[in-house]
Amino acid sequence: MEINQINFNKYTKAFNIFSISLVIFSIILLLFKGLNYGVDFKGGTLIELRATDKQITISQLRQSFLNMDLGDISVKEFGKNNDFLIKFEKKDNDNSNFIGEIKESLTKSIGSGFNFRRVENVGPKVSAELLRSGIIAIGLSLAAMLFYIWIRFEWQFSLGAILALFHDVILTLGIFSLFSLEINLSIVAAVLTIVGYSMNDTVVIFDRVRENLNKFSDIKIFDLTNISINETLSRTIITSITTLLALVSIYIFGGEILKGFSLAMILGVIFGTYSSIYIANPILILLNVSQKTILKDQEDDKA
Repeated sequence: MEINQINFNKYTKAFNIFSISLVIFSIILLLFKGLNYGVDFKGGTLIELRATDKQITISQLRQSFLNMDLGDISVKEFGKNNDFLIKFEKKDNDNSNFIGEIKESLTKSIGSGFNFRRVENVGPKVSAELLRSGIIAIGLSLAAMLFYIWIRFEWQFSLGAILALFHDVILTLGIFSLFSLEINLSIVAAVLTIVGYSMNDTVVIFDRVRENLNKFSDIKIFDLTNISINETLSRTIITSITTLLALVSIYIFGGEILKGFSLAMILGVIFGTYSSIYIANPILILLNVSQKTILKDQEDDKA
């Protein structure tokens, strides 16, 4: 068998040290800095505002809301140039005229050239429930993926796959923590999608590794994983590039509402492609997986 390929495994040790460092740094960030939860998870008020006066700018709106002492304020443009989404912590539970007072205060500062198209409140109980549901959803998806890999492959493959998933999710959340990017329900959806994408990439390579293990008993796992990565490389590159092109387009042209989701997905695709090569496969090398490993597990299953 002719081997004329990129030697991905040559720098495995260096990339492993790099990845472990990033994971540790991300965990420290998540433990001590935490995540910037949005209204979905903290509770608060969301207002969709349309400016009929085109002279009204986002900076004027932000300053006007900051002057009202409503807690953390988020003002973003979305859709048309004159549509704005405002989120803040304070809720109107104790004041039936709360929104009226906001409108009055805005009129004094920027004039009457605006209208509220939508007003929503998220209470503390609802936000806590949403956060709990989001964590459960991510946990269950990881458990389901682990169970699937455990059944389809040997336990060594399962360990590599789940470590790759953990790596991708932790690094994505670590970047959101580092830059204090808002975490909302769309980010939870992005993380769940990252789990599926990362697993898909890993399974494609693992399928080829197991196929080659059955075919070539004389090739060591170090070289065999490298061969398998090279054989699936074109598929990996094409899938990643086409996915990234779509996501970058959404990030640039999709408006502020979709920026968080698309950024999380972009990070997930990059980390998922990287981890399928430099996290999942090195585990097989570390555990010295061989044809005997495959045959032994197959015999155990029959027994």
